[in-house]
Amino acid sequence: MARIFVTGSTEGVGRNAAQALRDAGHEVILHARNAARAERFGQLARGARVLTGDLGLLSDTRGLAQALNAIGPVDAILHNAGIIDEPRAETPDGLLRVLMVNAIAPYVLSLQADRPRRLIFTGSSMHRGHAGVLEDMDWRRRAWSASAAYGESKLLVAALSAGLARHLPRTLCHTVDPGWVPTRMGGAAASDPLELAHVTQCWLATAEETELGDNGGYWLHMRRQTPDPKVTDPAFQDAVIARFAEVTGVALPGD
Repeated sequence: MARIFVTGSTEGVGRNAAQALRDAGHEVILHARNAARAERFGQLARGARVLTGDLGLLSDTRGLAQALNAIGPVDAILHNAGIIDEPRAETPDGLLRVLMVNAIAPYVLSLQADRPRRLIFTGSSMHRGHAGVLEDMDWRRRAWSASAAYGESKLLVAALSAGLARHLPRTLCHTVDPGWVPTRMGGAAASDPLELAHVTQCWLATAEETELGDNGGYWLHMRRQTPDPKVTDPAFQDAVIARFAEVTGVALPGD
């Protein structure tokens, strides 16, 4: 039995992942943005630990890592929480909110949690085709595009995952594209089945290591995919990690 922390588990893919993992006999630690949203868990929370914290806030994200460490080591973190902001929004820390929730918070949690054995990040097909991302990471100079900012955040988190796989070779790091699924964020017109969106990440979190192949994979529906070339570029990976360390004050072990 594994102990697994699932962020953004009040609804959608995160909730389905948490339910599937519990049904399989694993210990699941649930996460909600606040106490009001935690009430949505209902029966899912029975006998489970529930952590609350806003991943749009650096202080709450650090607090979540501390609360997780107080429980004890976890075998895996499923970074499910994600947003898309129609108008541009900043956090109280002055960071682009969609970037904070989708990429920077997973960075902080991954490094400040007591070394989870596996880190599973959430990608998107929208990560492809973005140029010059690090030149205006916070979208201060460009005309705002909600979809492009979301896609860039997914490019950055995929590169983060691949970079951590290089720098933390004892930690299994993979990115999963859940597909375009009909969640609150994906919308009713989404074409991929919601019931399949969590399957790959749950498998990556619990399968025998020998089944997973090389570290640092990018996955869609149980198959490895070839991501945007920037994701597999070590220089880009290291530039992303350096920028995240700069804005959070959280460095890689040994830096």
